[in-house]
Amino acid sequence: MLSIIIPAYNEERRIRDTLQSYIDFFRMQRVNVKILVVINKTTDGTPKIVQEFSDKYDEITFVNLEKGGKGYALTEGFKLALNTDSALIGFVDADMATRPEDFYKLVTILENDNNIDGVIAARWRKDSIIKNKHSIVRKLYSTVFNLLVKCLLFLNYSDTQCGAKLFRRDAIAKITPLLGIAEWAFDIDMLIKLKNNGFNVVETSTVWEDKEGSSISKRAPIIMLISVIRLRLYYSPFRFVIWIYEKLPEKLKIHHQP
Repeated sequence: MLSIIIPAYNEERRIRDTLQSYIDFFRMQRVNVKILVVINKTTDGTPKIVQEFSDKYDEITFVNLEKGGKGYALTEGFKLALNTDSALIGFVDADMATRPEDFYKLVTILENDNNIDGVIAARWRKDSIIKNKHSIVRKLYSTVFNLLVKCLLFLNYSDTQCGAKLFRRDAIAKITPLLGIAEWAFDIDMLIKLKNNGFNVVETSTVWEDKEGSSISKRAPIIMLISVIRLRLYYSPFRFVIWIYEKLPEKLKIHHQP
């Protein structure tokens, strides 16, 4: 069985189309799929819409978390997926920037190569197709960020942040208990832990479309940079700096919305 986790924070405008498209596609492919929607601290009508789909389709289930943050939502989703008999466990963004047929490409790659433990979609590969033209500022931000990830954290991927990733069950089972410190850099921390535990994760080209309502806040580049530096400290002899930061008064810390 295949488990697809969809973290959902205030997605009432987009989650309906995503769920319908994924259900229709995987039914057509006759794939035994479980779609687990993890609603994380939402304040809109997302729970009602997801409940309607869950009542209608056996393939869809959901949880509604009180805590926020995509990383926390995905970690809880992993735990729930591991309670099923899923051989493959992955996640995708709720806005359907990754179409179901492009997510299915990840499935076929894992099914056809037993030497691979995980595969991640990468928007910035030369053979990927991005349907929206990005601003020069956003392209520059992505280039600099990926360079920092390679230089500071030694991850040789062109895109760690694309919201479509899929892994074998044993890989998720191994790293899930280790997750929890990364906030916005959750994907990077997950990839580091997979690498450190000997799992082979590759990237592949994808088709990606930035959907209406998706945006990067002005604070996002700063928060991401701090998150990467925090990870670098965590995987170094200077881990104590993180402990000092955690002891600071809340007003001195940088906060964000999930």
